Amino acid sequence: MSQQSITPELRQWVAEQIRLGHLPEAVIEAMVQAGWKEDLATSALDGALQTRRARAPNSAALAAGPASGAGERMPGLDLTQSPRRIDAGDRWVDVIATLGLPRVVLLGGLLSAEECDALVEAARPRLARSLTVETRTGGEELNPDRTSHGMFFNRGEGELVTRIEQRIARLLRWPLENGEGIQVLQYRPGAEYKPHYDYFDPVEPGTPTILKRGGQRVATLLMYLNEPTRGGGTIFPDVGLEVAPVRGNAVFFSYDRPHPATRTLHGGAPVIEGEKWVATKWLREREFV
Repeated sequence: MSQQSITPELRQWVAEQIRLGHLPEAVIEAMVQAGWKEDLATSALDGALQTRRARAPNSAALAAGPASGAGERMPGLDLTQSPRRIDAGDRWVDVIATLGLPRVVLLGGLLSAEECDALVEAARPRLARSLTVETRTGGEELNPDRTSHGMFFNRGEGELVTRIEQRIARLLRWPLENGEGIQVLQYRPGAEYKPHYDYFDPVEPGTPTILKRGGQRVATLLMYLNEPTRGGGTIFPDVGLEVAPVRGNAVFFSYDRPHPATRTLHGGAPVIEGEKWVATKWLREREFV
């Protein structure tokens, strides 16, 4: 294979592997073992993913296998014309960077400094040790992997929360009622959230109970409310990405199926100095009740 090229047959084979839900790393490894050069294998995979996204009605749809039940439509920004800024209704939001797989978009200026401060002050009196969803039972539990303190606002709780939720719904083109309430978290020095997935594991016995409230989670929007002096970045280990916490900025990522193939493993790195405040908005397939 001294003269290798990406043939239509190769593209078709790669597209079929993606459709079947094989991990991108596994597809590349299989090609390399068959004698293809790694850079060519990577290019073939990227091309197949781009083609799949272009054919989807929403450019933010992931390309790693069949949808999770939300159909082909997924929450996401309209990035078809590679805009630098997007109109979110009452505010223009900057598009700083995008990543194809996982589908990650870094946003600038989603929240004003005043909105960040107001969320922190409204949340502070209601903070408690953060819990995680217990997928074995459908309830909640303390988890040593998550050492933050937090609280939830009810959806539509007050003018500030309502304004931000409406902005998010327009920006991500997803029904407001399909969003969970905004969660605000405080990470003190040493606090972290070890890498995890936000979707609910389908094999766990408690997941059917959780899904009754609105189906699977399909996307996450993480908003930074302040800036720790050191540490506290949002990490995506599968792709070696770390997003610095900058006040008012946000990182959006989506996952069209509850499977590691989405490469949405992520975590909150330990805060080394200072403290970190973030607000999280999870989006569901259907109306969250």
